[in-house]
Amino acid sequence: MGLTKQYLRYAASAVFGVIGSQKANVAFVTMRGGERGRFVAVAACEHVFIWDVRKAEKVLILKGNKHEVTYLCPSPDGVHVAVGYEDGAVRIFSLLNGESNVSFNGHKSAVTVIRYDTLGSRLVTGSKDTDVIVWDVINECGLYRLKGHKDAVTQALFLKDKNLLVTSSKDSFVKWWDLDTQHCFKTMLGHRSEVWGMALLNQESRLITGSADSELRAWDINYLEEGREAGEPKEKKGKSLLDDDDDEEEVVDESPEERILSCKKAGSLLREARDRVVSMTTDAKAKVLACHGSDTVLEVFSVLPEDEVERVMAKKLKRAKKKARDAQNAEDAPEPVVERNLANEIVRLTNIKASANIRWVDCLMCAGGELKIAMLLQNNTVETYSLKTTDKNPTGTKTSRLTLGGHRTDARTLAFSSDNIAILSASGDTVKVWNRSTLQVIRTMACEYALCSLFVPGDRQIILGTKSGKIQIFDLASGTLMETVDAHNGALWSLCLSPDQRGIVTGGTDKRVKFWEFELIMDKDAAQKRLTVKHMRTLQLDEDVLCVKYSPDQRLLAVSLLDCTVKVFYTDTLKFFLSLYGHKLPVLCLDISHDSALIATGSADRNVKIWGLDFGDCHRSMFAHDDSVMFLQFVPKTHLFFTAGKDKKIKQWDADKFEHIQTLEGHHREVWCLAISPNGDHIVSSSHDKSLRLWERTREPIILEEEREMEREAEFEEGMAKGDEPVVPGEIKDAEAAPAAKKTIETVKAAERVMEALELYRSESRKMEEHQIACQSAGKQLSPPKANPVLVAFGNVSPSRYVLDVIKKVRSSELEVSLLVLPFPYIPDLLSLFNCYVQDGLEVELVCRCLFFLLRIHFGQISSNQMLLTVIDELRINTISKVREIRDVLGFNSAGLQFLQREVESKEEVMFFADATGLLKEKRRKRKKRERAILTIA
Repeated sequence: MGLTKQYLRYAASAVFGVIGSQKANVAFVTMRGGERGRFVAVAACEHVFIWDVRKAEKVLILKGNKHEVTYLCPSPDGVHVAVGYEDGAVRIFSLLNGESNVSFNGHKSAVTVIRYDTLGSRLVTGSKDTDVIVWDVINECGLYRLKGHKDAVTQALFLKDKNLLVTSSKDSFVKWWDLDTQHCFKTMLGHRSEVWGMALLNQESRLITGSADSELRAWDINYLEEGREAGEPKEKKGKSLLDDDDDEEEVVDESPEERILSCKKAGSLLREARDRVVSMTTDAKAKVLACHGSDTVLEVFSVLPEDEVERVMAKKLKRAKKKARDAQNAEDAPEPVVERNLANEIVRLTNIKASANIRWVDCLMCAGGELKIAMLLQNNTVETYSLKTTDKNPTGTKTSRLTLGGHRTDARTLAFSSDNIAILSASGDTVKVWNRSTLQVIRTMACEYALCSLFVPGDRQIILGTKSGKIQIFDLASGTLMETVDAHNGALWSLCLSPDQRGIVTGGTDKRVKFWEFELIMDKDAAQKRLTVKHMRTLQLDEDVLCVKYSPDQRLLAVSLLDCTVKVFYTDTLKFFLSLYGHKLPVLCLDISHDSALIATGSADRNVKIWGLDFGDCHRSMFAHDDSVMFLQFVPKTHLFFTAGKDKKIKQWDADKFEHIQTLEGHHREVWCLAISPNGDHIVSSSHDKSLRLWERTREPIILEEEREMEREAEFEEGMAKGDEPVVPGEIKDAEAAPAAKKTIETVKAAERVMEALELYRSESRKMEEHQIACQSAGKQLSPPKANPVLVAFGNVSPSRYVLDVIKKVRSSELEVSLLVLPFPYIPDLLSLFNCYVQDGLEVELVCRCLFFLLRIHFGQISSNQMLLTVIDELRINTISKVREIRDVLGFNSAGLQFLQREVESKEEVMFFADATGLLKEKRRKRKKRERAILTIA
């Protein structure tokens, strides 16, 4: 009996080549010891990169799991960044160490907006699932979910002094929420189409919204007194949307309660761009407003302070009076009236033209009125600009551009050098050579649209085949294009190095396969020899050539044609040998094994076929990918091969046993190509998500049965988490406010762990009862029963303490949902345990939180159960007394700290905490004043 074949696992090693992903925004962040405006955070597929724009290098990577980043928002204190993902999760990372300790799961689809409140204690998130969720960052839990929008949420803003929230959506509505009562008290209907952006100006007394047209609408917000006098008439509603007058001031009150604020259209600003607002932002103090469409122009507006507006209006009035007097030539001319409008309050500062279409923008106001702007462009570039807002005619100056670490367009071809160290990647305009170990760019050279590539033996030159049918030869030492050879009339789809390393073969859309030999010719300019290729012979075919490949023994040449067949020819005579037909769509890729025995073909029909090269018989046809198979390559010296598909996956197969070995998941868009290093230890792949990914062969063996079992388990767990949401007793269906968290596989597992702990507690309690009965009947003390191995493993803890430890380990953000899925039969035991914990003063805060939640959701069953009434009564007495004790301790500690603060301040003239800087400045000012007064007297 033969030994089982051992496969080694390939694991993700690095993501590079991406500077900033399009899906998520760009944001300025503050790093320890760094100046403001020097660091920007951008998404890079599932990670977040923090770039130092001055040095153009990555300083920190916030590592994600597998879902793409869709939004990021730095905290007000600058220490954390909240990151939203495609699956609806939110994670909070520390910028000090790049680690994430807090995560929230509430949304069913991609997070579209995240905002912190002023203190950074609450977080609001909006999503494509139309829900808005408010989270408590300190307590690490969800507060509530706000429902009402009918489409993806595009913006959410907290109002500083009032406990209000304003949200905008693609459903064309702007909604105002009262967070005290968790309901929508106002819906603004003044938009004909999606509201894409929104900002608060003038100390939150004005709202600016950007829609699908070139108009930025402004709304004046008047905060009304709490309640109106009895009998005071209610304000008149706005006009109907069906009215001809296009003043767009329709506002609908959704509740019969007293109105908290009123909104009135204040006018509109016209943008120069004609398309929709793509993103809109202000600096922290809302002095500057920046917005852009899908083109290259960023429009920057200045929001004038009130005194400046009044000065401008006074000047205008003076001019108008003078004009009126000159016109009338009389003293009794009527008093002219100058109307104040939005154009007097928000003025255009300048337009900044970026080098490509803008995707996202962020602003930061620095000292001396300098505005720093970061732009994420649609071609994998980040640019920063500086603008002096105090100048009369300010212009944007480009201060940095991050381009070196990635291609502007997708890399369509990859190659490894013969020493496994260098990686070549080529795109529509550049070819780059990377160091595999450091992932740094060694060379960047301009090229035509590249479709295929290889390193010339010796690794000193590279050859590219282009879309225009040319062969381009580059010298790596000098980084220059040595020669361009016209090879084909049309795209040159494939090139292959001959196994004797003396030349190459190329195939193109002109239905020709051409054979070339390397040649060294004298370069007259450089007075030295340089490499070129010499055309030796041509094979004319009836269809476009998509792929060409030599067999490693150089006996045969396989050519894939547009008619869905693969033709095999003898290399020496170019005589026809075999035709491999069976694919329903063209074969896009093929490769021949190292021993020239097998040929594997991958097609647009999503199948991979393995053929014998002796008779051309099809050994096996396998359904490989859910979309076209784009690339296929054998691992050197094996019968294992990798395929890359448009379904975002890379798969490894065994060509002898016809088995799927493993799937490499990581890319978020179509995978165009891959390259395997000559020693088979590394794979590099390129995708439409602009990223290049490096995969490394580990020493970990793959057991196929286990691999399939893990895949099935993952599918089952996903299905379990996607199952029906747990029903909260007493909750109104389709209510405006709902619980924030959602059922996930983590919450289900946490509930299972709590149930297991309670089962263990029950069995241990039964054992102890039986032991006591046995002792009584024997009339003496017997040896205690053996403790459960789990309790021994946790340091011989008591069963009740073990249950508390399990509850403590449940994530704060998942606690409520985990308790919600607990079946009721476990609740009585839990309540009696809670009573013991509270009496012993163990984790009183956590126990109270669990207790109040369970009482709320199981109120009916608990209150109707006579057995539980005594437990509940004891809990009532114990919790009140314990919470009072804790409150007294906190009060005592707070008073003690305040006393110590006063003592230290009085001795050392040092200010603590809040207003330290302001008070110190005031003290220094008074001291200087005194000194000046003394000098004057002297």
